[in-house]
Amino acid sequence: QVQLVESGGGLVQAGGSLRLSCAASGRTFSSYALGWFRQVPGKERDFVASISRSGFIVSYTDSVKGRFTISRDNARNTVYLQMNSLKPEDTAVYYCAADRAGQSTRADEYDYWGQGTQVTVSS
Repeated sequence: QVQLVESGGGLVQAGGSLRLSCAASGRTFSSYALGWFRQVPGKERDFVASISRSGFIVSYTDSVKGRFTISRDNARNTVYLQMNSLKPEDTAVYYCAADRAGQSTRADEYDYWGQGTQVTVSS
């Protein structure tokens, strides 16, 4: 069992930065690949980024490449999403998720989810 708690969301102007954190409970954190997803009302939850168990392999959706960076600290049971050059279209609720099977871009393959944190980017 893994419990995930996101933090770091908020309101920022376009071009600004935010750093999301996701703290996990449990002693098996390093056994999970981790992902960040985002969702706007009325739409599906979309993949943003993922990171392997070791942290050496990362993946991003095209729209955030070069702007967002995913990282993890297995000693602190925490995964991060550094978001730079934010755009109004990045506005969404951001969720972190854990996948025992390995990295995936599919939300239905993740085993555990946090409660989400709102990110709002004003123009």
